[in-house]
Amino acid sequence: MAGPTVHAGDGPATRHRTRAPETLRLAGEPLPLTVPARIYVCGITPYDVTHLGHASAFVWTDVVRRVMRMTGVDTVLARNVTDVDDVLTRAAAERNRPYEEFGLIQEYWFDQDMAALRVHPPTHAPHARHHVDHVVRLASALLATGAAYERAGHVFFRGAHVPGAAGLTAEEAWALSSEYGDRPDDPLRDDPFDVAVWQPSGPADPAWPSPWGPGRPGWHAECAAMALATLGGAVDVLAGGADLAFPHHAYQVAMAQAAVGVAPFARRHVRVGTVRLDGAKMAKSTGNLVLVSDLLRTASGAAVRLMLLDRPWNRAWDYRPDALQDAARLLEELYVAGGTPGAGDAAVAAVRAALLDDLDVPTAVRTAVEAGGDAARQLIRALALH
Repeated sequence: MAGPTVHAGDGPATRHRTRAPETLRLAGEPLPLTVPARIYVCGITPYDVTHLGHASAFVWTDVVRRVMRMTGVDTVLARNVTDVDDVLTRAAAERNRPYEEFGLIQEYWFDQDMAALRVHPPTHAPHARHHVDHVVRLASALLATGAAYERAGHVFFRGAHVPGAAGLTAEEAWALSSEYGDRPDDPLRDDPFDVAVWQPSGPADPAWPSPWGPGRPGWHAECAAMALATLGGAVDVLAGGADLAFPHHAYQVAMAQAAVGVAPFARRHVRVGTVRLDGAKMAKSTGNLVLVSDLLRTASGAAVRLMLLDRPWNRAWDYRPDALQDAARLLEELYVAGGTPGAGDAAVAAVRAALLDDLDVPTAVRTAVEAGGDAARQLIRALALH
């Protein structure tokens, strides 16, 4: 009996060929992914309840993770808790509570808000107070490579190059460093843009032993150490609010790269647009806040989530009460569309394509509402709007 006809180009590789994996575009560039994809998002300093600006960063990071998983890529996500911080220490002291206990209470309420907003729990939730030894190791590595120096119980990271790498003038960087407590006017430092990896503790501060005396970590060093400890020497996505781009993310990245010699530390940055109220950035320090818990008294978590997502992820915007009402109506339209008979493959593909194209949620939602059926049901699942 004659065997099967073999044509040019036939063979095992041709007969069993599968489609190429879908590629996510993120921050304007393709991001081909191996497995698992590694995501680090800067978490909370647990001294107050969750406001809409914080929630926006965590919801968008959750969407990054879900879209990656939609393509078949496993993810590992670390979301830290900055529970060694002078702001937290002061807030706990004002309430006559140990800072660890006070932080855990605030973290509990944060977790409740995240669950209501359908944010999937992180793979790792490193706490700064559990990673002090990693900060000591980071400081030692930076000293060994000449990227840091010791002075009067401090270890300072040499950061003169960091503002320029972040695209800032010295004046812009000085203003932001001062705003975030990096003290560019400190006379102990060789350069105004050197920052503390390790610092001595005062009588009211938490303290741990170190080769440089009792002290505590610097803010940027905490995140660098926790990211390295949980995800290794590089990440696929470094996420957080746009206000963290400088100084926090800039120094976190610079320290990690200097310590391990791998660059870039982050393949992509997801800097989620600032949420404003009456034209000013929401911030705990000013009390200019809309609390997630307040919104959840009158709206579903899915409606609040859709309000945060129905816009470009990197665009700043102003919260208005009618925005939540609009989101609730749009969510109802999406549910109604999902209850109709199945849509064609083209509509389903169009929804996926929009999500893969820099997380274009507005286009995906409107496509799903118009097409209905499978397209709408897929989007509801992909964005966790059920």
